[in-house]
This record gives sequence, C-alpha cells and structure tokens, in this order.
Amino acid sequence: MKMKKFLNNPNNLTVELLEGYAKAYSDKVRIVSEKIVVRAQPKSPDKVAILTIGGAGHEPALSGFVGEGILDASVVGDIFAAPGAPKVLEALKLLKRDAGILFVVLNHAGDVMSANMALKLAEREGIKVRMLLTHEDISAGLDTPVEDKRGLAGCIPLYKVAGAAAEAGKSLDEVYDIASRFNEQMATLAVAMTGATHPQNGAVLSDLPDDEMEIGMGQHGEAGGGRSKILTADETANRMIAPLFEAVKAQAGDTMLLIVNGVGATTLMEMFLVYRRAAAWLEEKGCSVVNGLVDEILTVQEMAGFQMILCKLDADHVQLLKQPSNAPYWTVR
Repeated sequence: MKMKKFLNNPNNLTVELLEGYAKAYSDKVRIVSEKIVVRAQPKSPDKVAILTIGGAGHEPALSGFVGEGILDASVVGDIFAAPGAPKVLEALKLLKRDAGILFVVLNHAGDVMSANMALKLAEREGIKVRMLLTHEDISAGLDTPVEDKRGLAGCIPLYKVAGAAAEAGKSLDEVYDIASRFNEQMATLAVAMTGATHPQNGAVLSDLPDDEMEIGMGQHGEAGGGRSKILTADETANRMIAPLFEAVKAQAGDTMLLIVNGVGATTLMEMFLVYRRAAAWLEEKGCSVVNGLVDEILTVQEMAGFQMILCKLDADHVQLLKQPSNAPYWTVR
C-alpha cells in the first residue's frame, strides 16, 4: 500500500497538527507546552477536572473533545504512541485542585504504563486524582478478563457523561461513580475492510484482501480473529449488535445509546445503513434507543470500517448526555 498524504517533516507532525487544530478552534482550545490541549476558558477550580491521554493520528480523538462540558485537558503522544509520564504529570499539576481530577485512560499498554508512572509522581505532589481505565472492546471474547480488553472509541461518550457531571458540581467520588457505571455498561466491536499506513514512515499497519473484512480489528491494525468475506450492511450489523447486546447484559425495557464511529475511509452512507439495522434490532428486542451518533469520532488514518458502540444507560446517564457542551467535535446547545 503506497502512502498518499499531505505532510511536511514527519518528525514535526504531531506538533504541527496540534497547532493547526488550535488555530481552527481558538475560541475553544489552546496548546500548553506543545502537546497538552486545554480548554480556552478554564473550568472553575472548585469543580472536578477531567483529563485523558493518547497518541495522535486518531483525529478528532482525543483532543477534539476538550471543551466546556467534556474534557478539561488531553495529553497528546506522537502518532499512535502514548505520551511520556513527565508530560502527563505536567498536565496533572496544571489541573491540580481541591475538587480533584478524574483521569480517564484507554487500556493500551503504553498509555497505562505512562499513567501509572505519572500517578505515583502525582501522589508525591499531593494531587487529588482517581484513574478510570476504559476496556470495552469485546473482540477477544465476552469472558476475557477486563484487564485484557482494549479501550476503543467508547471513551468519547464516557467523557461527555463525566464532563457533564463535573460541570454540575458533583464531587470526585460522584463523578467517578457515574463514569464507572457507564464504563461497565458499554461495549464496542470494530470491523475493518482495509488497513492503514503509519503517517510518519508509511509502514502498513494491516492488510486485507479486496474481498474480505475483519470483525474485531483494533485501532492500530491488531488482528481481531473475525475475518470473512464482505457481508452486506444488514448482515454486518446483525453480527455485531448481538454480542454487544449480550456483553452489556441488556434486556427488554432498557434504554440504549448506539454509536457508529467511522475509522477513516467509510462513508456516512454506509454507516447510516448499519445504524438503521442495529437500531431496529434493538427495538425488536424491546429496548428504547436514545438519540445516537453516526460520525467519525476516533479514526485510524485511511482505514475503512467502523466501530459499533453500545451503552446501556441509567437514568442519570440519559440526562447527562443531554447537558450542554462546547467542544470542537461534540456540541450540545
């Protein structure tokens, strides 16, 4: 696969993309110390701050969700790489407050290692912080221990729920409880039709024959074990929604949030077809489906495919999703 991208010096890629992002949304975000994205208008220090970390290359995730009512800051690593612990500690110190910090980390080895190292250092600084690890990928099997499940795009609606709770003035323990319940009641499954390339070196992250797809492929081309001939939109939706429904232990009468996240090269047309069938499947099971989302919220360069995210909502989650937010890629009026 030959890489075709509009780039400058690959070594400056992360810094330059963040500069462009901040210029495009200067009323909402600003950059601190090259790779820390913060709200342009900081939250009152008497409210809990929400922090996350992750590598660049997945735009708009994760920094696209920094803003009023969602994240207070995002620490950005190089392309597909975790930021170092010193930079994470810098962000924790920047957000230090008596109300505390909820630190949301996706379950990937590099991110978890940096987060744990930063937390040890933060303890010495007297920073009040609780870490929440997202682990909603079910591709390894429903019985896989949570520590072996990857964090995928389910972190994005979790940011929204946690951010709204913090904006409402809830305590750190209350925000953690709300976000933790949401975390335990969501599941994600990805499907890929084509792979992607690493934008700094052109390395092929994954490769699929023209007539095949793979259910369960990870955000960096990790194998998912569900390779098959390409299915129709309805067949793909049916195959994915059923195990997600089982994973969140849903039943008739539950309220569900359904998100179809495009990972780079799949059209909205295709994703609406998938959402149509998955939402109908849930309704056939007697569930209520709240306003969902069909969009690109976490991408993998030019990979074709999508992630299907299913969340079983408690009553407070439903209300928090409706609260105002003003991040570049999630605005609620």
